[in-house]
Amino acid sequence: MKVISDSALVMNSTEKVASFKYDTSVESIRTDRKEKLAGAFRLFGKYGFDEGVAGHITVRDPKYLDHFWVNPLGKSFNQIQVSDLLLVNHQGKVVEGEGLLNGAAFTIHAHIHQARKDVVAAAHAHSTYGKAFSCLGRELLPTTQDACAFFNDHSLLKQFGGVVLDKSEGELIVQALGRNKAIILQNHGLLTVGRSVESACWWYIAMERACQTQLLVEAIGKPKLIPDHVAKETHKHIGRERTGWFNFLSLYEHIVKEQADLLR
Repeated sequence: MKVISDSALVMNSTEKVASFKYDTSVESIRTDRKEKLAGAFRLFGKYGFDEGVAGHITVRDPKYLDHFWVNPLGKSFNQIQVSDLLLVNHQGKVVEGEGLLNGAAFTIHAHIHQARKDVVAAAHAHSTYGKAFSCLGRELLPTTQDACAFFNDHSLLKQFGGVVLDKSEGELIVQALGRNKAIILQNHGLLTVGRSVESACWWYIAMERACQTQLLVEAIGKPKLIPDHVAKETHKHIGRERTGWFNFLSLYEHIVKEQADLLR
């Protein structure tokens, strides 16, 4: 039986998927989200986004909306399995699973999930190009078609207040993020959100690459930017929630075939 994914939240009413019967039970949706989350960690590990114990991706539980699933502290992204995931409430209590909770993960993600009811998943890591770009203290430019996915759809937290363990830091991140799908945390790194695990993680991958591209271009010379009106129109096509969800699927299919143990 085909399990429904979060893409159903963003499909146009005119789109039909008549050939499948979806299992819309809470249990099936939860399983699907957890499997996609474990796959996202493996992809982040494969792409070198992990650094020690830093980094976390969360997904909202479909039944307990004030709970989210997250990786345990100290577990390598390259080894995360579905059975490793922790279920955490908004008070920071682990209610299912075994392992330690990353304090920064709770502070950042609990605030985001509380403030943004549209957000199903959020991703943050200390990837190299995102960290490097964050030190510039500015937003991404529309240098390429792919960068236009973030045109007028990301923001900047303009100060670094240390490791995010204080409640006020989580509030500052939420305020700076606003209604955007991504934020650059100055001197820290990147954070992306979405209405599915798929989109949140694709936006992270795409933003990391956009940072890398801009750094490369600016190291050579002054980039010729895409005009604002063209960038805005391009964003309508490649910056949509459904586009982020769909782009992730081929990566997920590949990582599951390559590292099938992640589903355990």
